Amino acid sequence: MDGMSLLTITVLAVFVGFEVVSKVSSTLHTPLMSGANAIHGIILVGAIIVAGQATDLWVLGVALLAVVLATANLVGGFVVTDRMLHMFRTRQSATPKGDSE
Repeated sequence: MDGMSLLTITVLAVFVGFEVVSKVSSTLHTPLMSGANAIHGIILVGAIIVAGQATDLWVLGVALLAVVLATANLVGGFVVTDRMLHMFRTRQSATPKGDSE
């Protein structure tokens, strides 16, 4: 594929992804984030494999950039999922630990 076709596919994927994600209700967001985290883990492994087999310097640079971005995306997804799960937890009793009789 030539560069213009790849750029067109990327731009269309960004628009479709934005439209799909913006229509998701907040109730479904946490389960979808956990599925997305699994996908980002696969992407991270793929980027590491490409970086390990890179022979050209520019391929290695792009692969290392992909590893960094995939790692940031994966960690960020887990942080967001953790924060959303904290919103659904019930509040603990008002007594501090150690004061129970």
